[in-house]
Amino acid sequence: MKKTVLKYGSYGLLTGVVLFLLSILLTKNLDYSLQEILGYVTMAATLSFIFFGIKHYRDKVNNGVVNFGKALIIGLLISALVGVGVAIADYIYTTVINPDFAQDYLERTIAILEADYSGAELEAKIAELTQQMEDYGGSGFMAALMFITVVVIGFIISLISGLILQRKN
Repeated sequence: MKKTVLKYGSYGLLTGVVLFLLSILLTKNLDYSLQEILGYVTMAATLSFIFFGIKHYRDKVNNGVVNFGKALIIGLLISALVGVGVAIADYIYTTVINPDFAQDYLERTIAILEADYSGAELEAKIAELTQQMEDYGGSGFMAALMFITVVVIGFIISLISGLILQRKN
């Protein structure tokens, strides 16, 4: 099981880093909403290795048999490896590549709010957003949030994959 987790977790991790770097290079000028969607597509692509890892373990390592519990454990471990990779890439991005990310995000989001709101409602939205960015805008927190997001999505994919791929003697 260990070899399967390391192999497919590494595939997912490397895929995540490559797609993350490509998105940085190719989508700099895109709207943050679109970048967020692309981020979730990247997570789904990297976490697809959960399915393939469980299938490999069942078919090649364990003689065509895997129970739901073992499949779930394999999937969670693969998603944890992918999560670590994504969190590290996110941390490097927000501290080295684009240390002004939080401020840029705040400014772009305020510009969007200004187009949709005015007066006291606009001021309230800006104050709320600014407070959120101050509370949660640190690179370490954002990296941890990325890790948790990847593991939660990985858990869901592990559940589905485990249900589909389980086979008993």
